[in-house]
Amino acid sequence: MLRFPLEMTTRIAGYVAKKKLTKAERFPMVLMLEPLHACNLTCTGCGRIREYESTIKQKLTIQECLDAVDECGAPVVSICGGEPMIYPGIGELTAKILERKKVVYLCTNGMFIRKKIGEFKPSNRFFFNVHLDGMRKSHDLAVERDGVFDQAIDGIKVAKAAGHLVCTNSTVFTETDMGELDAMFGYLTELGVDGFMISPGYGYSAVQSKEIFMTRDDIRAKFRSAEAMFRKYRFSTSPVFLEFLQGKREMTCTAWGNPTRNIKGWKGPCYLITDIHHKSFDDLLNKTEWENYGPGKDPRCENCMVHSGFEASAALGVNGKLGDTLKMIKWQFV
Repeated sequence: MLRFPLEMTTRIAGYVAKKKLTKAERFPMVLMLEPLHACNLTCTGCGRIREYESTIKQKLTIQECLDAVDECGAPVVSICGGEPMIYPGIGELTAKILERKKVVYLCTNGMFIRKKIGEFKPSNRFFFNVHLDGMRKSHDLAVERDGVFDQAIDGIKVAKAAGHLVCTNSTVFTETDMGELDAMFGYLTELGVDGFMISPGYGYSAVQSKEIFMTRDDIRAKFRSAEAMFRKYRFSTSPVFLEFLQGKREMTCTAWGNPTRNIKGWKGPCYLITDIHHKSFDDLLNKTEWENYGPGKDPRCENCMVHSGFEASAALGVNGKLGDTLKMIKWQFV
Protein backbone atom coordinates (compact mmCIF):
# COMPACT_ATOMS: atom_id res chain seq x y z
CA MET A 1 0.00 0.00 0.00
CA LEU A 2 1.27 3.47 -0.88
CA ARG A 3 1.76 5.96 1.93
CA PHE A 4 0.26 8.72 -0.25
CA PRO A 5 -2.24 8.53 -3.14
CA LEU A 6 -0.50 7.63 -6.42
CA GLU A 7 -1.63 10.77 -8.28
CA MET A 8 -0.30 12.97 -5.49
CA THR A 9 3.06 11.15 -5.41
CA THR A 10 3.58 11.23 -9.19
CA ARG A 11 2.65 14.92 -9.51
CA ILE A 12 5.11 15.99 -6.83
CA ALA A 13 7.86 13.68 -8.14
CA GLY A 14 7.33 14.99 -11.68
CA TYR A 15 7.51 18.59 -10.49
CA VAL A 16 10.81 17.99 -8.63
CA ALA A 17 12.31 16.11 -11.57
CA LYS A 18 11.43 18.93 -13.98
CA LYS A 19 12.97 21.55 -11.69
CA LYS A 20 16.17 19.54 -11.32
CA LEU A 21 16.42 18.97 -15.07
CA THR A 22 16.26 22.72 -15.60
CA LYS A 23 18.91 23.12 -12.87
CA ALA A 24 16.73 25.42 -10.77
CA GLU A 25 18.74 26.48 -7.72
CA ARG A 26 15.76 27.20 -5.48
CA PHE A 27 12.10 26.34 -5.97
CA PRO A 28 9.06 26.02 -3.71
CA MET A 29 7.62 22.70 -2.55
CA VAL A 30 4.78 23.80 -0.26
CA LEU A 31 2.96 27.14 -0.30
CA MET A 32 1.85 28.11 3.20
CA LEU A 33 -1.27 30.10 2.34
CA GLU A 34 -2.76 32.14 5.19
CA PRO A 35 -5.99 33.76 3.93
CA LEU A 36 -6.63 35.13 7.44
CA HIS A 37 -5.12 35.12 10.93
CA ALA A 38 -8.34 35.23 12.95
CA CYS A 39 -9.00 32.15 15.05
CA ASN A 40 -11.57 30.91 17.53
CA LEU A 41 -8.79 29.61 19.82
CA THR A 42 -5.78 31.12 21.60
CA CYS A 43 -3.37 28.17 21.61
CA THR A 44 -0.45 28.65 24.00
CA GLY A 45 2.26 27.93 21.44
CA CYS A 46 0.77 29.85 18.49
CA GLY A 47 2.55 32.99 17.39
CA ARG A 48 0.23 33.98 14.55
CA ILE A 49 -2.66 35.49 16.51
CA ARG A 50 -0.14 37.52 18.52
CA GLU A 51 2.23 38.57 15.74
CA TYR A 52 -0.63 39.78 13.52
CA GLU A 53 -2.85 41.22 16.24
CA SER A 54 -3.08 44.61 14.48
CA THR A 55 -4.42 43.04 11.28
CA ILE A 56 -6.37 40.15 12.80
CA LYS A 57 -9.65 41.18 11.11
CA GLN A 58 -8.20 41.43 7.62
CA LYS A 59 -8.47 38.71 4.94
CA LEU A 60 -7.10 37.92 1.52
CA THR A 61 -9.73 37.69 -1.19
CA ILE A 62 -10.22 34.37 -2.96
CA GLN A 63 -8.63 35.90 -6.08
CA GLU A 64 -5.59 37.07 -4.09
CA CYS A 65 -5.20 33.53 -2.74
CA LEU A 66 -5.41 32.03 -6.23
CA ASP A 67 -2.96 34.60 -7.59
CA ALA A 68 -0.50 33.52 -4.87
CA VAL A 69 -0.96 29.85 -5.83
CA ASP A 70 -0.25 30.68 -9.48
CA GLU A 71 2.65 33.04 -8.72
CA CYS A 72 4.40 30.55 -6.48
CA GLY A 73 3.78 27.39 -8.50
CA ALA A 74 4.40 24.96 -5.62
CA PRO A 75 2.74 21.55 -6.13
CA VAL A 76 1.39 21.50 -2.56
CA VAL A 77 -0.72 24.19 -0.89
CA SER A 78 -1.20 24.19 2.87
CA ILE A 79 -4.16 26.42 3.74
CA CYS A 80 -3.52 27.61 7.26
CA GLY A 81 -3.90 30.72 9.39
CA GLY A 82 -5.57 31.47 11.80
CA GLU A 83 -8.42 29.02 11.48
CA PRO A 84 -9.13 28.70 7.73
CA MET A 85 -12.49 27.00 8.30
CA ILE A 86 -13.92 30.37 9.40
CA TYR A 87 -12.73 31.99 6.14
CA PRO A 88 -15.75 32.95 4.00
CA GLY A 89 -15.78 30.78 0.90
CA ILE A 90 -13.25 28.24 2.17
CA GLY A 91 -14.97 25.48 0.19
CA GLU A 92 -14.82 27.52 -3.02
CA LEU A 93 -11.17 28.41 -2.46
CA THR A 94 -10.22 24.78 -1.85
CA ALA A 95 -12.08 23.62 -4.96
CA LYS A 96 -10.42 26.22 -7.18
CA ILE A 97 -6.94 25.29 -5.92
CA LEU A 98 -7.70 21.63 -6.62
CA GLU A 99 -8.79 22.61 -10.14
CA ARG A 100 -5.20 23.77 -10.60
CA LYS A 101 -4.11 20.15 -9.94
CA LYS A 102 -2.47 21.04 -6.63
CA VAL A 103 -2.32 18.90 -3.51
CA VAL A 104 -4.18 20.68 -0.71
CA TYR A 105 -3.83 20.32 3.05
CA LEU A 106 -6.50 22.26 4.94
CA CYS A 107 -5.01 22.86 8.40
CA THR A 108 -7.76 23.14 11.01
CA ASN A 109 -8.51 22.67 14.69
CA GLY A 110 -11.39 20.49 13.50
CA MET A 111 -14.16 22.30 15.33
CA PHE A 112 -16.03 23.43 12.20
CA ILE A 113 -15.74 20.30 10.05
CA ARG A 114 -19.20 19.00 10.93
CA LYS A 115 -20.77 22.40 10.17
CA LYS A 116 -18.99 22.92 6.83
CA ILE A 117 -18.42 19.41 5.48
CA GLY A 118 -20.98 20.01 2.73
CA GLU A 119 -18.70 22.63 1.14
CA PHE A 120 -16.06 20.04 0.24
CA LYS A 121 -15.83 17.14 -2.19
CA PRO A 122 -13.48 14.21 -1.55
CA SER A 123 -10.33 14.10 -3.68
CA ASN A 124 -7.15 12.03 -3.60
CA ARG A 125 -5.28 15.36 -3.54
CA PHE A 126 -7.13 16.87 -0.58
CA PHE A 127 -6.58 16.30 3.15
CA PHE A 128 -8.25 17.73 6.20
CA ASN A 129 -5.20 18.27 8.44
CA VAL A 130 -6.47 18.34 12.04
CA HIS A 131 -4.22 19.71 14.78
CA LEU A 132 -3.93 17.50 17.87
CA ASP A 133 -1.23 17.91 20.54
CA GLY A 134 -2.24 15.03 22.80
CA MET A 135 -5.21 13.24 24.26
CA ARG A 136 -8.20 15.09 25.73
CA LYS A 137 -6.73 16.72 28.83
CA SER A 138 -3.38 17.68 27.28
CA HIS A 139 -4.83 18.98 24.03
CA ASP A 140 -7.51 21.07 25.69
CA LEU A 141 -4.87 22.56 27.98
CA ALA A 142 -2.66 23.44 24.98
CA VAL A 143 -5.50 25.18 23.13
CA GLU A 144 -6.77 26.82 26.33
CA ARG A 145 -10.35 25.57 26.03
CA ASP A 146 -12.21 22.50 27.29
CA GLY A 147 -14.03 20.31 24.81
CA VAL A 148 -11.86 21.03 21.77
CA PHE A 149 -10.38 17.52 21.60
CA ASP A 150 -13.83 15.94 21.48
CA GLN A 151 -14.97 18.33 18.74
CA ALA A 152 -11.82 17.64 16.73
CA ILE A 153 -12.37 13.89 16.99
CA ASP A 154 -16.00 14.38 15.93
CA GLY A 155 -14.75 16.36 12.93
CA ILE A 156 -12.36 13.58 11.97
CA LYS A 157 -15.17 11.01 12.14
CA VAL A 158 -17.46 13.22 10.04
CA ALA A 159 -14.77 13.78 7.40
CA LYS A 160 -13.91 10.08 7.17
CA ALA A 161 -17.60 9.14 6.92
CA ALA A 162 -17.93 11.60 4.01
CA GLY A 163 -15.05 9.90 2.17
CA HIS A 164 -12.30 12.45 2.78
CA LEU A 165 -8.62 11.87 3.44
CA VAL A 166 -7.66 13.02 6.94
CA CYS A 167 -4.26 13.50 8.55
CA THR A 168 -3.25 15.08 11.84
CA ASN A 169 -0.50 17.50 12.80
CA SER A 170 1.11 17.45 16.26
CA THR A 171 3.58 19.90 17.78
CA VAL A 172 6.02 18.62 20.39
CA PHE A 173 6.87 20.89 23.33
CA THR A 174 8.98 20.52 26.46
CA GLU A 175 6.13 18.98 28.48
CA THR A 176 4.89 16.69 25.69
CA ASP A 177 4.61 13.07 26.83
CA MET A 178 5.72 10.97 23.84
CA GLY A 179 4.03 7.93 25.39
CA GLU A 180 0.75 9.83 25.34
CA LEU A 181 1.29 10.69 21.67
CA ASP A 182 1.91 6.99 21.01
CA ALA A 183 -1.48 6.19 22.54
CA MET A 184 -3.11 9.01 20.56
CA PHE A 185 -1.72 7.79 17.23
CA GLY A 186 -2.98 4.30 18.05
CA TYR A 187 -6.46 5.70 18.73
CA LEU A 188 -6.41 7.79 15.55
CA THR A 189 -5.31 4.76 13.53
CA GLU A 190 -8.42 2.94 14.76
CA LEU A 191 -10.49 5.89 13.48
CA GLY A 192 -9.01 5.46 10.01
CA VAL A 193 -6.80 8.57 9.97
CA ASP A 194 -4.61 8.42 6.86
CA GLY A 195 -1.35 9.85 8.18
CA PHE A 196 0.40 11.75 10.95
CA MET A 197 2.64 14.81 10.84
CA ILE A 198 4.84 15.72 13.79
CA SER A 199 7.32 18.50 14.43
CA PRO A 200 8.99 20.25 17.37
CA GLY A 201 7.65 23.67 18.30
CA TYR A 202 9.52 26.86 17.57
CA GLY A 203 10.11 29.74 20.00
CA TYR A 204 8.16 32.62 18.47
CA SER A 205 9.16 35.99 19.91
CA ALA A 206 5.45 36.78 20.15
CA VAL A 207 4.80 33.83 22.49
CA GLN A 208 5.41 34.72 26.12
CA SER A 209 5.60 31.16 27.51
CA LYS A 210 9.21 30.54 26.43
CA GLU A 211 9.63 27.54 28.73
CA ILE A 212 7.43 25.38 26.49
CA PHE A 213 10.03 25.41 23.69
CA MET A 214 13.05 23.09 23.47
CA THR A 215 16.72 23.42 22.57
CA ARG A 216 18.15 21.25 19.80
CA ASP A 217 19.54 18.82 22.35
CA ASP A 218 16.12 18.60 24.03
CA ILE A 219 14.45 17.91 20.68
CA ARG A 220 16.90 15.16 19.77
CA ALA A 221 16.48 13.44 23.12
CA LYS A 222 12.69 13.66 22.91
CA PHE A 223 12.50 12.23 19.39
CA ARG A 224 15.08 9.50 20.08
CA SER A 225 12.97 8.32 23.00
CA ALA A 226 10.07 7.70 20.62
CA GLU A 227 11.95 5.79 17.91
CA ALA A 228 9.73 2.72 18.27
CA MET A 229 6.60 4.85 17.85
CA PHE A 230 7.72 6.08 14.44
CA ARG A 231 7.90 2.49 13.19
CA LYS A 232 4.38 1.64 14.38
CA TYR A 233 2.21 4.21 12.65
CA ARG A 234 1.65 5.83 9.26
CA PHE A 235 3.75 8.98 9.63
CA SER A 236 3.91 11.51 6.81
CA THR A 237 7.17 12.77 8.28
CA SER A 238 9.99 11.40 6.11
CA PRO A 239 12.62 9.04 7.58
CA VAL A 240 15.38 11.48 6.60
CA PHE A 241 13.75 14.34 8.52
CA LEU A 242 13.19 12.03 11.50
CA GLU A 243 16.89 11.13 11.49
CA PHE A 244 17.64 14.84 11.68
CA LEU A 245 15.23 15.27 14.60
CA GLN A 246 16.87 12.35 16.38
CA GLY A 247 20.36 13.80 15.92
CA LYS A 248 21.52 11.11 13.48
CA ARG A 249 22.45 13.66 10.80
CA GLU A 250 22.76 17.38 10.23
CA MET A 251 20.70 19.22 7.63
CA THR A 252 20.67 22.61 5.97
CA CYS A 253 17.50 24.68 6.24
CA THR A 254 15.67 25.23 2.94
CA ALA A 255 13.06 27.70 4.15
CA TRP A 256 12.65 28.94 0.58
CA GLY A 257 10.96 25.58 -0.11
CA ASN A 258 7.97 26.50 2.08
CA PRO A 259 7.13 30.16 1.32
CA THR A 260 4.32 31.90 3.21
CA ARG A 261 1.76 34.28 1.70
CA ASN A 262 -0.53 36.21 4.03
CA ILE A 263 -2.42 39.50 4.22
CA LYS A 264 0.80 41.53 4.42
CA GLY A 265 2.55 39.84 1.51
CA TRP A 266 5.23 37.16 1.14
CA LYS A 267 6.64 36.61 4.62
CA GLY A 268 10.42 36.85 4.74
CA PRO A 269 12.57 35.06 5.37
CA CYS A 270 10.38 32.15 6.46
CA TYR A 271 7.20 30.84 8.02
CA LEU A 272 8.59 31.45 11.50
CA ILE A 273 10.69 34.62 11.29
CA THR A 274 9.43 37.95 9.98
CA ASP A 275 11.99 40.54 8.89
CA ILE A 276 9.99 41.85 5.93
CA HIS A 277 6.88 41.21 3.86
CA HIS A 278 7.76 41.11 0.16
CA LYS A 279 5.40 42.31 -2.57
CA SER A 280 6.13 39.31 -4.78
CA PHE A 281 7.28 35.70 -4.51
CA ASP A 282 10.16 36.50 -6.85
CA ASP A 283 11.41 39.16 -4.44
CA LEU A 284 11.21 36.71 -1.52
CA LEU A 285 13.14 34.06 -3.42
CA ASN A 286 15.79 36.25 -5.02
CA LYS A 287 16.22 39.22 -2.70
CA THR A 288 16.45 37.33 0.59
CA GLU A 289 20.04 36.91 1.79
CA TRP A 290 19.54 33.22 2.62
CA GLU A 291 23.20 32.81 3.55
CA ASN A 292 22.62 35.03 6.61
CA TYR A 293 20.13 32.62 8.21
CA GLY A 294 20.56 29.31 9.98
CA PRO A 295 22.26 27.98 13.15
CA GLY A 296 25.46 29.87 13.87
CA LYS A 297 24.37 32.76 11.65
CA ASP A 298 21.17 34.09 13.21
CA PRO A 299 20.40 33.45 16.90
CA ARG A 300 16.70 33.08 16.08
CA CYS A 301 17.57 29.97 14.05
CA GLU A 302 19.71 28.32 16.71
CA ASN A 303 17.16 25.82 18.02
CA CYS A 304 14.91 25.56 14.98
CA MET A 305 14.29 22.05 13.63
CA VAL A 306 10.72 22.48 12.38
CA HIS A 307 9.37 20.81 9.26
CA SER A 308 8.82 24.09 7.37
CA GLY A 309 12.57 24.62 7.31
CA PHE A 310 13.92 21.09 6.95
CA GLU A 311 11.34 18.67 5.52
CA ALA A 312 11.88 20.14 2.05
CA SER A 313 15.62 19.54 2.54
CA ALA A 314 14.90 15.84 3.01
CA ALA A 315 12.61 15.67 -0.02
CA LEU A 316 15.11 17.47 -2.25
CA GLY A 317 18.13 15.44 -1.13
CA VAL A 318 19.96 18.39 0.43
CA ASN A 319 22.80 17.01 2.61
CA GLY A 320 21.96 13.62 1.13
CA LYS A 321 23.74 10.41 2.09
CA LEU A 322 24.34 7.19 0.19
CA GLY A 323 21.19 5.10 0.41
CA ASP A 324 18.81 8.01 1.02
CA THR A 325 17.06 7.57 -2.33
CA LEU A 326 16.30 3.91 -1.65
CA LYS A 327 15.21 4.80 1.88
CA MET A 328 12.76 7.41 0.58
CA ILE A 329 11.40 5.02 -2.06
CA LYS A 330 10.84 2.26 0.50
CA TRP A 331 9.13 4.78 2.80
CA GLN A 332 6.46 5.38 0.16
CA PHE A 333 5.14 1.89 0.84
CA VAL A 334 3.45 0.88 4.11
